[in-house]
Amino acid sequence: MRMIAAEMIVADKRIEKLLWAVSILLYYGFAQYLPHSNAPYALGSGRIRYMLCKKIFRKIGENVNVERRAFFGWGRSIEIGDNSGLGVNCAIAFARIGSNVMMGPDVLYIEGNHMFDRVDIPMIEQGHYPSKELVIGDDVWIGARVVLLPGVTVGRGAVIGAGAVVTKDVPEYAIVAGNPAKIIRYRK
Repeated sequence: MRMIAAEMIVADKRIEKLLWAVSILLYYGFAQYLPHSNAPYALGSGRIRYMLCKKIFRKIGENVNVERRAFFGWGRSIEIGDNSGLGVNCAIAFARIGSNVMMGPDVLYIEGNHMFDRVDIPMIEQGHYPSKELVIGDDVWIGARVVLLPGVTVGRGAVIGAGAVVTKDVPEYAIVAGNPAKIIRYRK
């Protein structure tokens, strides 16, 4: 009896991996090119991307909007909460995103970086620093073309202005903008 149960678990894992692989192929080969979710001719394109991402992401909430041309690598290191979205042309691959997060187009998260400390060998041969996870709290608004550097945490209720380069953690309810991003004021 235990042998049969163990075989069923193995079979379930194989099916899960197969569904993940098919979902990745369908997303990157087809669904990412469908129209914007709110276009009058969208015909359910947002829903199609959401259904595929349910099989791809580590964790996904309800009512999540994955927009056209969103890039998330293999997707296994993405967690995203309810009512949140990945913006048009965003590139985010190692992130924990809270609920009610709005993301503008072209947001870029740089999860790792090249090593460059040694001068006796070319930078290209020095390898990479380990990847760091991006953490975005609940109720955050990230404007268009924001760049987030490795390991940044964006606190609950924060607003990041368009074009900002976020080099360090953003406190809760802070409004930041600029390059590098600086606190302009707080929402409270």
